[in-house]
Amino acid sequence: MKPLFHPSLVNGPFDDPGLYIDFLFEKRAILFDLGDLHLLPPRKILRVSHVFVSHTHMDHFNGFDRMVRILLARDKRLHLYGPPGFIGQVEHRLASYTWNLVENYPVDFTIIASEFNGVTLRSARFRCRNRFSREQDVVSASAGGVLLDDETFRVRCVSLDHKIPCLAFSLEEKNHVNIMKDRLQRQGLPVGPWLTELKKAVLRGDPDAALFRVWWRDGTAVQERFMALGVLKKEVLRIVPGQKITYVTDVVGSAVNISRIKELAAGSDYLFIEAMFLQKDVERAREKYHLTARQAGTLAREAGAARVTPFHFSPKYSEQGEELCREVADACKD
Repeated sequence: MKPLFHPSLVNGPFDDPGLYIDFLFEKRAILFDLGDLHLLPPRKILRVSHVFVSHTHMDHFNGFDRMVRILLARDKRLHLYGPPGFIGQVEHRLASYTWNLVENYPVDFTIIASEFNGVTLRSARFRCRNRFSREQDVVSASAGGVLLDDETFRVRCVSLDHKIPCLAFSLEEKNHVNIMKDRLQRQGLPVGPWLTELKKAVLRGDPDAALFRVWWRDGTAVQERFMALGVLKKEVLRIVPGQKITYVTDVVGSAVNISRIKELAAGSDYLFIEAMFLQKDVERAREKYHLTARQAGTLAREAGAARVTPFHFSPKYSEQGEELCREVADACKD
């Protein structure tokens, strides 16, 4: 079974943060953070549908301009998420440019910016043809920190302390639904478009007792059977937990932060976590509101993460990258 998500850091561990996650079976990708994007080719940027920004320090947001430049004049909607005040920052960034000719563009590239305050999600729209003026502020509840609830996955966040609110994110694939073709044959059921609808019904959480329409074409005639969803799940499907990818950066190692990170990252297949300082410089880490490599490794172990990738190293350790990685790995084993 091939995994749906393929994560990779945009830059090296000493460079701007950013995690690009490609979707195997869809022409789309998402990004965690918007640091320097010059290593991402335009074809990859064009796949991005949603960007989740931890906070707007320059090294986490300076890629915004490159992304807008590449998507401008494209028939596309880009969804951005960030902490409190994020919509205003997007608004001011867009307002720093002159847009007097964009009304003539054949398509209306649109940005939807949303900010999460820990309880609610406020969203606003910026349309190319309206010179990226702010429109349509809408406020909605965000149960459990869920920012995006898609058909096959969700993105959840927690708010952490970096002397400002800073978001950590988890991409969680909903149950992975596999069709067992040999079992289909034993049931006398054909393959066809109905299987896609069956997967959607399972991922939506439709009740087992619900009748599901199985249909196929026999020449020009349409044949159909109605079966309980629970029976189909048992007889022709294999349902397994989906992937989980967690991204944590720019947080102080306080008790509250540690508790929230462990809850968010629990059971992750991949944990991408900052390791800014060596443990010997833990006081410096506290002053700068960052984690040490040992704290990062300990969090990975206590959260039960299967794989941990440290990043966002302080440039003061430019010759000690292996030592930072080793400290993370050692803490994972303790």
